[in-house]
Amino acid sequence: MSDESVQHFLELIRQSRRGKFKIYIGMSAGVGKTFRMLQEAQTLLRNGVDVKVGYVETHNRKETELMLQGLPVLPRRKLFYKGKELDELDVQAVINLHPEVVVIDELAHTNIEGSKNEKRWQDVMDILDAGINVISAVNIQHIESLNEEIRNITGVEVAERVPDSVLKEADEVVNIDLTADELVTRLKEGKIYTADKIALALQNFFQPEKILQLRELALKEVASQVERKIESELPRGNHLRTERFLACISSNHETAKKVIRKTARLATYYHSRWFLLYVQTPKEDGDKIGLAAQRHLINNFKLATELGAEVIKIKQPNIARGIMDVAEKHGITTICIGKPHLTLYNVIRSTAVFNQLLQRLATSDIDVVILS
Repeated sequence: MSDESVQHFLELIRQSRRGKFKIYIGMSAGVGKTFRMLQEAQTLLRNGVDVKVGYVETHNRKETELMLQGLPVLPRRKLFYKGKELDELDVQAVINLHPEVVVIDELAHTNIEGSKNEKRWQDVMDILDAGINVISAVNIQHIESLNEEIRNITGVEVAERVPDSVLKEADEVVNIDLTADELVTRLKEGKIYTADKIALALQNFFQPEKILQLRELALKEVASQVERKIESELPRGNHLRTERFLACISSNHETAKKVIRKTARLATYYHSRWFLLYVQTPKEDGDKIGLAAQRHLINNFKLATELGAEVIKIKQPNIARGIMDVAEKHGITTICIGKPHLTLYNVIRSTAVFNQLLQRLATSDIDVVILS
């Protein structure tokens, strides 16, 4: 038996032993994700399932605190950080006790320095690998590839983010949906924040037009996850999508980040593989682009990897030829590039290059998407 065959069998064993993963997703704080998780835990407990609460934040919401009553809650791990005693999810305690199901809130949370993992979603991966089923929750604004869209909607840069690959690991993704009016009513009734924070929240995050856009993103995300599950579990022969996306970036890091995130969204929507390509020309060789630009490139490679891309770096003086060679080699169906900031000089200088690219595209059945 070949090593490859053995590895495949081991992978099947690991998959069967791995815990099942359920994520509740919502458009914002206060829609009822934690309440719904605890409601499910109460139902499981009544049905004789060994369920434990690993970590839940009630935010002093009375409905949520009432739903927590009677559930077995695991002690948290205590840590001292900058003179304060703080607590975290005790991952090892969860693994040692090995309940059938554990509830772990706030998937995007950043752990205190000194923790084994930097992020709570990494703790959840360890617990799933130990064969424990996990119920968790996250808000739509914490999804990595939506970072730009969230900032455009809310004006806020969300620091705590979860890679899209984590959602792909989920066996079930459930949307907790409310209308904008229902959410604002909950806020005004003091069911989300304390009285002193309500007026500020209404002026900022909880404006109806913002809520509506966030709601749309949450609904689209869950619909995409459901479609992925249907296609993976109910194969339909030739109907399965075979799209492959190639995101092409330069050393312009701001444009690159947008291209990476938007291509990741396209790949997620079509449930397809995607690649990131950086064509290094002689003028960008070695240290010619400067340390800052090099650092941004490395960060963009890391971001793309976190979002599920396979990173490709090649040296080629002719960018168009480099793109086409990689596209043909990897069976790419769609090339994604950033919107160029063109001057007349650049248009004249680049005409031959892009003519060559377009000529090769015309015979190869590859689409090009220019991302704004």
